[in-house]
Amino acid sequence: MLISFEGIDGCGKSTQARLLADALRAEGRDVVLTREPGGSPGAEEIRRLLVEGAGERWSPETECLLFTAARRDHLERTIRPALAAGRTVVTDRFADSTRVYQGAARGDLRAMVDRLHDLMIGIEPDRTFVLQIEPATGLARGAARGGAEDRFESLGLSFQERLATGFRALAGDYPDRVRLIDGSGGQAEVAARIRAAL
Repeated sequence: MLISFEGIDGCGKSTQARLLADALRAEGRDVVLTREPGGSPGAEEIRRLLVEGAGERWSPETECLLFTAARRDHLERTIRPALAAGRTVVTDRFADSTRVYQGAARGDLRAMVDRLHDLMIGIEPDRTFVLQIEPATGLARGAARGGAEDRFESLGLSFQERLATGFRALAGDYPDRVRLIDGSGGQAEVAARIRAAL
């Protein structure tokens, strides 16, 4: 299976992706835990271009191309080989992030995002978990975390609110694979909701 975690910045998806990967390994599954942008050497190089620097460093169109290039390398070098070997892949973000960030919140580019995805990626996750929290909470978590990877958080609360709306809409666009998960409460509570949905 290919399982993806999505949501606004600071929603807890990285933690929950790790917890799910650990739980599946404890059950005897062979699991690859990965992330986007990144997950392969070339994609990690592109990651730095995307998540560091000023918020308006790139246009939404350029971001879309960079994310697609990173995703293609990730797909070729990490995801496809793992799936071909019968492994379960758990990824912290995948194509839905581009659909929401560049396709809806940064610009009205959804048609372009989908065309690029069909042309260069061509697969969807088997299950996608969208963690839902209040945008102000996510922004505060991101600020508390610190570090250089704060380019999207620097775009402010209204941007995070647009992201939250976009991620909620995914459940209507892809009802067979997207599950909205209440991200409030402790890590174990959220993890239990995810396992129930899986």
